[in-house]
Amino acid sequence: MPLVFFDLDNTLVDRQSALSDAITTLCRTHSFGAAIEQQLRTELVDRADATDFVRLREVFDLEAPAAQLWQEYVSLMAAAVTCRPEVLEGLARLHAAAWTIGVITNGASDIQRAKLAATGLTDMVDGVAVSGDLEIRKPDQRIFELAASRCGASLEDGGWMIGDNPAGDIGGGHQSGLRTIWLRGRPWPEDLAAAHHVVDDVTDAINILLNETE
Repeated sequence: MPLVFFDLDNTLVDRQSALSDAITTLCRTHSFGAAIEQQLRTELVDRADATDFVRLREVFDLEAPAAQLWQEYVSLMAAAVTCRPEVLEGLARLHAAAWTIGVITNGASDIQRAKLAATGLTDMVDGVAVSGDLEIRKPDQRIFELAASRCGASLEDGGWMIGDNPAGDIGGGHQSGLRTIWLRGRPWPEDLAAAHHVVDDVTDAINILLNETE
């Protein structure tokens, strides 16, 4: 069975839109001012974990416990994040074409798994590797190896990696012996080998895979 790994944030789901909504709601709930809101938007733009809220509480001398703020943020992100119906449909088509599907994502375990569950992606994939579970991050090949194992597969058999992060997704995929599809958007490092395909949307990547198995 052919194997494909997907990145989660800004590949399968729209993290940036969810992030904006979650921060706005959190700040309104606690009557946080503009300075705190701006700090959150700056600190959490690429990734978030519980330590961000420990720092926030210390810097602004907040009354609410950091652990409470983090859990509220996790819940708000899970409520706000979306996976478009056409993406879920595409994953279902991959399964129907006998593809094995994994997710490899950097981030805190609780928030990444909350997103997967809230969007219905948990039921659409065969295995998940989250850097927060492992203390290793993409592009480290070990997280790709673990993801393959959790999918009941092996990197030795080859496969694909699809994502928006040039170094983490495409570079990591190359190092792991995978073919790659990049969702353009971020700046591309000059010293990084090109992806096998470049697309504007993850559904375009799914169609490339489906054409591989026709």
